[in-house]
Amino acid sequence: MRADPATEAAVRAVLDGLAEVYVTRDAAVMRALFAPDPDVVMFTPGVDAVVGVEAIVGKAERDWSRSESASLSYGWMSISSAGHVAWAATDADFSVTMGGQQRTIPARITFVLARSGEEWLIQQAHYSFMAAPSAA
Repeated sequence: MRADPATEAAVRAVLDGLAEVYVTRDAAVMRALFAPDPDVVMFTPGVDAVVGVEAIVGKAERDWSRSESASLSYGWMSISSAGHVAWAATDADFSVTMGGQQRTIPARITFVLARSGEEWLIQQAHYSFMAAPSAA
């Protein structure tokens, strides 16, 4: 079910905060966006499940150490909710500069968030990268 406007705006703010973390590389902000639960999980291509906030932040820090800059921008996005749980699906682009070369990687990402008080936190994230479209 489609999220009400207030929930949609709150969830979008969390996801926009996550996109900003890819630019600022601020581990403390990233840590604050994910639930502190021991079973918070993130799936990324080529990596087993990353479980726990510290493991998620650690993975991000390792990724950041291999690039000069990065950004995440969302395209189409759908946000739904029921009670204290919300989920989002989005098309996105990761842009990364490594060795002076910029590359944009299309992605699809899903998120599950839970509300604790007035705060929405990411409980689960699943990133999948798409092959770049081939030239026709």
